[in-house]
This record gives sequence, structure tokens and C-alpha cells, in this order.
Amino acid sequence: SLKMSFLFCLFPTGSHEYEVFRFALAQHQDVPKLVPQVDMVDTGSSFAMTYAFCSQFSKGVYAIMGLYDRRTVNMLMSFCGSLHVCFVTPSFPVQTNNQFVLQLRPQLQEPLMALLEHFYWTRFVYMYSSDSGLSVLQRILDTAAERSWQVTSVNLDTLTESAFIKLLTDLDYKKDYEIIIDCELDRLNSILNLRRSLKNYHYILANLGFMDLNITEFQKLAPNVTGFQLVNQSDPDVDKINQDWLDFDRQYTLFSWKHLLHLRRYTGALTYDGVGVMATAFQNLRRQRIDISRRGNAGECLANPPAPWGQGIDIQRALQQVRLQGLTGHVQFDERGHRTNYTLTVMELSHTGPRKIGYWNEKKGYVNTAVYRPVLEEFYGLQNRTYIVTTILEAPYMMLKKNHEQFVGNDRYEGYCAELASEIAKHVGFSYRLELVADGKYGAKDPDTKMWNGMVGELVYGKADMAVAPLTITLVREQVIDFTKPFMSLGISIMIKKPTKSKPGVFSFLDPLAYEIWMCIVFAYIGVSVVLFLVSRFSPYEWQGEDSDDEDETLPDSQHTNDFGIFNSLWFSLGAFMQQGCDISPRSLSGRIVGGVWWFFTLIIISSYTANLAAFLTVERMVSPIESAEDLAKQTEIAYGTLDGGSTKEFFRRSKIAVFEKMWSYMRSADPSVFVKSTSEGVIRVRKSKGKYAYLLESSMNEYIEQRKPCDTMKVGGNLDSKGYGVATPKGSPLRIPVNLAVLKLNEQAVLDKLKNKWWYDKGECGHKDSGRKDKTSALSLSNVAGVFYILIGGLGLAMLVALVEFCYKSRIESRRMKVSPVWSAVSLKRGEKQSGASALEKSALMTCLFPLSSPSKPQSKPPQSVMRRRSFITDTSW
Repeated sequence: SLKMSFLFCLFPTGSHEYEVFRFALAQHQDVPKLVPQVDMVDTGSSFAMTYAFCSQFSKGVYAIMGLYDRRTVNMLMSFCGSLHVCFVTPSFPVQTNNQFVLQLRPQLQEPLMALLEHFYWTRFVYMYSSDSGLSVLQRILDTAAERSWQVTSVNLDTLTESAFIKLLTDLDYKKDYEIIIDCELDRLNSILNLRRSLKNYHYILANLGFMDLNITEFQKLAPNVTGFQLVNQSDPDVDKINQDWLDFDRQYTLFSWKHLLHLRRYTGALTYDGVGVMATAFQNLRRQRIDISRRGNAGECLANPPAPWGQGIDIQRALQQVRLQGLTGHVQFDERGHRTNYTLTVMELSHTGPRKIGYWNEKKGYVNTAVYRPVLEEFYGLQNRTYIVTTILEAPYMMLKKNHEQFVGNDRYEGYCAELASEIAKHVGFSYRLELVADGKYGAKDPDTKMWNGMVGELVYGKADMAVAPLTITLVREQVIDFTKPFMSLGISIMIKKPTKSKPGVFSFLDPLAYEIWMCIVFAYIGVSVVLFLVSRFSPYEWQGEDSDDEDETLPDSQHTNDFGIFNSLWFSLGAFMQQGCDISPRSLSGRIVGGVWWFFTLIIISSYTANLAAFLTVERMVSPIESAEDLAKQTEIAYGTLDGGSTKEFFRRSKIAVFEKMWSYMRSADPSVFVKSTSEGVIRVRKSKGKYAYLLESSMNEYIEQRKPCDTMKVGGNLDSKGYGVATPKGSPLRIPVNLAVLKLNEQAVLDKLKNKWWYDKGECGHKDSGRKDKTSALSLSNVAGVFYILIGGLGLAMLVALVEFCYKSRIESRRMKVSPVWSAVSLKRGEKQSGASALEKSALMTCLFPLSSPSKPQSKPPQSVMRRRSFITDTSW
């Protein structure tokens, strides 16, 4: 049975890990007596480490625990692998498959890569120590080659303090503000205490002791620092062990609180868990009654070939099978001796101190669990300071008063956001000072320098406490700052110069129907008339008998007539089409079928025409060159662009929709540039471009400008996307939750709607948003119906001309028939008298006497016999 276990301990001189090692041995007194063989050696000296290892191995030690140096780690691993001696260490992990080396410290490659993906870092600086950072650097470089990252590596071991300050100056010049620091705690504290370098940087600390940092001094600066924490200091078991350590430490030294801090540090916690792993393994060996005793001389470690210890594999297996819950969480090793199934807490430094924002484990990866404290608890005590609220001059959100020189502070400003900031401060209860953003931008990340500009940059780098402005809530912004619920919903819209109103034409009453329809109606009218004429000719029911007044024996007493000649057919169709009817109608079934379908056709056509006529004659239409984003994308005559450095530009740059990709390709390569530095510049460009430039901006701003004089811009089409404006605060700011609640309260109380109506429409200069539509439905003017009068006058003139032609034509025909002068015939027709009988002949003779039309030498021709007979008939009848 196991009577005594010898442990060989290698610790540097003055190491606090050795003090924790003694305390841990005292805590495991229930284990068979563990006799430590301690050597305080220079772990960086290969000769000293070799001598210490060989001398202790020859004395029959069972396992080794301690620290190593990068200069001696390979030598120790070689000895352990060759002699089958297990080495348990809390030192930095190394990449090895030596199963006899059990590494208590978890590896940081996977957690660090998960954190880089969470923050979307693609360009950063990796500062490392040669002891622990080489393996992590290799993993970062391999990933950077796959994903096209830009990584700058800096070896801290080669830098002096002056060289490090120069390095920070170079980083400021290059705007490399995202930095990973991988080194031990002492070196890390000295780096972070350079206060001037904290303001603009975001640090990720590749270290397992975030709570071990000296954060008391630079916590006031609120740098953006993220790191990992291995020891859960809120665990009751950790507090109990710390209290036991305090009682134990009082027996040896008066500086107990200093050593208590050593136990809280993760290296001391790893040492404590290492002793627990060994104690558990030896207990299991004793329980299994495995004899691992070493009797006599155990052999020489420098023998050639080496003689491995036969029972060493049993101890290695026992150590590898250990499962326990220690100060550093779950302790377990894989077949290579690496720590597995561990969980790391992800921490960040906020205004109120370090706080947990997530955790990482092998199964789930990084999980973000940022939970903010209650409003009153976190905000209490901060109300007596004046917060800086960054904003931007953008009408109607934030504007300078006309007499702003007479005011100071916040009274110089007016507008939607100025009143919104006042309402929020009133509900939350804090003082604030409005400050205009220095560069006049909203905030975007430079693709080359990875530096945030505008209002977002001032929040990220601690220059402002809150942003109240038309700042769009986007994914990339949400990753670096916090937004409240939207105080205004909107989308990207198109602004163009308002086109000239189209004047109604003379024949604008024809507009309700297309010209193609009018042509088809004309052809239908002619076709129906011809068909009606033909069916009336062929149908016997359309013929009727009529008594003749002519008593000439050579003509029949009666003749058959047909009402639907070609002219009557045209007249019937025209009367039906004009909804007036006609004095004749078809008698046959075929003719009535033609008439019925024509009436149905005219009913639908006239009804449709009447329905559209009111809108076309009462609404003044404006011919817009574009109606949607698709119209913009498929043309090249009208240029279009967005604000440079805003969310609208970012939307087109990231969009995967074909239309927007095509628009972005045009805007990016357009010469001259279609991007503008401010919204006012974009509006001026629209107004001066004479309809050759369209500006893409948020719909709320588009609607506001449409209500501003000279009222020559308009919004066309619908919104291209849907988004919102929000009040922004830095990550972890105590203002976030109370401001968010204030915005929700203002929305529920309809204060936000009142503010928008006040600054958009009540102060509008172009009338209410619906007034224009009401004006356009006023009474008709003469220009709307002038064509109808022109047609009436033209028709009357044409009728008179046709009547004159008919009159002359009929006079000529009658003069030939009666063989009289055309003038006499015309006079007779004008007076409405019949061109037959004695009276006509006498009057004709009288007119001949009064107005001789022929030569006197030529006698007048004698009237025909039929005329003489008709004259006597008329004479008798008159009598």
C-alpha cells in the first residue's frame, strides 16, 4: 500500500506560488502524507534545472510540480517523457503531445478567436510576450491568411519603455486602435497605466486574470478593455478557501492581506487546484491498491539509453482521470495533458467597474450575456454631473436660432432633437450640455484605418456621453455603442426636383382614353355601319313598299325602299355612339343584333370615358422622369448619390439586392463624385441640377425639405428600406436604460408625434401636406375644355360649308334636268318652291326677262311636254 508520496517542487526564488503550494498541502491532510522535496532554483538556467531534476529523481520522487521558463521547458519535457515522470504545472501552456506534462492553465487560442469574430476585428495589433504568446500568434497568423486580416505583431520582450511609448505614437499616427495584449500581469499593469494611450483604444487582454488587474486608477477614464476571468470570485467555495488561507497565513507573516491577494490571482488558484489534482490521483491509486512505491535507487536520469520508471504510467493515468471542481472551475485533462471542458468568463471595464458580458466554453463557443444593473442602482450618484450630448446641425432636428449670439449653452439651439434632449433630461433628471460633433459627420468606420468618425467615434472614444441626433440604428454601430428604442421610424427615399406642371392641351378631353383606343373606336364605328348596311340589304324585312306621286305611265305605281343606306347606317351608328338615338331603327333580326352589340359596346366605352374624364380634367398632372429606384438604376441621364459617411451609403455598400448593387456600382465609380458632404449640399445640388440629379436620403428629411421654400423638391416612390433613429450612448453607460425608458414614455404620451407635426408641418412653408391635393380638385378652367368649343365651332362651320356645297350641287342638277339657268334653279331652291309646273316655268321666264342670261338672238328652248302637263295639274290643284 501507498505509505508516502514524494513530490518534487520547482519554484522560482520568492515565488508566491510556493506559498500557495504549502497552504494547499495543509488543506489535503487526509491524503497519505505528501512529502514535498522543494528546490528554489533559477528556472531559466538549464544547468540548475537539470541538476535539480536529476538529483530529486534519483531520490525516488513520484511526480513534479512547479513552474518552468521558456528557456528550460523543452528540457523538462524531454526528461519527463523519457523517464515517465509526470509534471503538473500552472505555467503558460505549450503545444506538445507529451502525456506526462499536465498543463493546468487553459489555452486561449479558441476563446480569443471567438472574441475577435464577435467584435468583427479584421485589422489589429497583437502584442505578446515570448513566454506565452507564440502559440497564440501562430493561430492568429494562420487565421489571418485565410480571412485576409491585417495583423501587426509586436514582441514586448524586445521593447523598452521609451520604445513602447514610441510604438504607441506610431499606432496613433496609423490609427491602429484595436490591440490584443498577451503577457503576464505585471507587464500588463504597467502597459495599461499609460493613461494617455487608453482614451481611443479598444484592448483585448489575452490573460486569465482580468480581476487581477490594477484597475483602480484608470477606471475613471473608462477605456474599452475586454478580457477573460478564470476564477469565479463570487463563488462561496472560493471565499471559504480564501478565509482558510487568511487564517493559515497569519501563522507565518504579518502581511496577510498581500498574500490573500496572491491566492486570488489565477496563478495561485491554478497552483491550489494542481495540488488538489495530485491528492485526488494518489487517493484513487490507494483506493485501487496500485503499488507505485519506489524502493532503493531509482536510477540515473542521464543514463544512455534512459531507463523509464515503470510505475510512472500508472500515475499519469490516475492524474488524467481526475475530475474535480476547483477554484478555476471544472478541472479535467485530455489525452495530451491539456485542460479541457473549462469555462472562461468574459469581462469588460465599464464606468461602474468590471462587469461580466459573456462566457466561453468548448460546446457553445462565445455566448453574450450582458445584463445591465437596475436603473436606480446604476444611475444613483451620477446625476450631479453634467453630461456631454453630441449632436449635429441638421434641420429641423438641430438648428441654431436666428439670434443665437445672444444666448449661451443649450439655449442657442432649437429643433426636434433639441426639444427631445430637453424632454429626456426632464424625465431622467440629469444636466447636459449640447456639443456639435467636430467633423460634422454621423459616424462610419473607415475601411482603411478602422477608425470611427463622427458622433459614433465621439461615443466610442469617450468624448461624449450621449448622442441625440438623427442617428440611424445599424448593426455595425450597435456593435460599438448602445441605442435606445427608435424615436422615429423612416426609410431611404428619393428626392428629385419637382417637374414643371404639365399644362392641359387643347384636346386634353381625349386623354382619358389612349390614342390607340380612339383609333379602334373609329374603325369599329365604320365597320359596324358597313355591316349594318350589308345585312339591311340582304334582309327582306328591311325593304318596304312606298306609293309614287309620279303619274308618268312609264314608271310603276309603287316601289320598294330601304331606310338603311350607307349614310343612314353611318348616322344610326353615330347617334347610338353619342347616346342620342336615331329616328330610324332596324326591323330585321340581324339588324337588331348589330344594333344591340353596338349599343352595349358604346355603353361600356362611354361609361369608362366618363369615369376617367373627371380625374383627367380636374387634376393637374406632373410628368415625373422617375418613379422608383428601378427607374434610377436603368437610366444614365439622371445622376444620383447619397451622403458621404452615413448609413444610407453603408446600406448600398452592403446590400445584396441586384438593383441596389447596380446603383452602388454606379455611385462608387461616378465622375464627378455623386456623394455630398452634407444634406444641405445634396438639396442644393438637386435644386440646381435642373432635374439631372436625384438625392437619396431618409424619408423624414425628404418630407421636411419638401415643405421648405422654394417648394421645388418632391419625394418620389416608396421607401427603399425600413429603419429608425435612436438615442445613442457608449457601451455599458448608466444612461442607456433610463434614457430608453424616457423615449418609450415620450412615445406613449404622443410627445414625439407632437414634436414632428410642430417642426415638419406646422412650421411648413408650402402649405399642409394635403393642401396641394385639395387645390388641384378646384373648378375647371377654360383651357381644360377649350378643345370642345373648338370642335363645336369647327362643326358649325363645316355644316355651313357642306350646306353650301349641297345647295350648289342640287341647283346644278336641277338646272340640267329642267334645262334652265343654274341661277334660276338656285333661286327657286332657295325659296323652297318645286322645280315643276307652270308657276316654275313662268317665274323662270320672268327671271329671264328681268335678267337675260342668254343672247337675244337665241330663242329660249321650249319646256318639255311633261312640264306642261304638270303645270296644268298644279294650276288645277291650286285652284
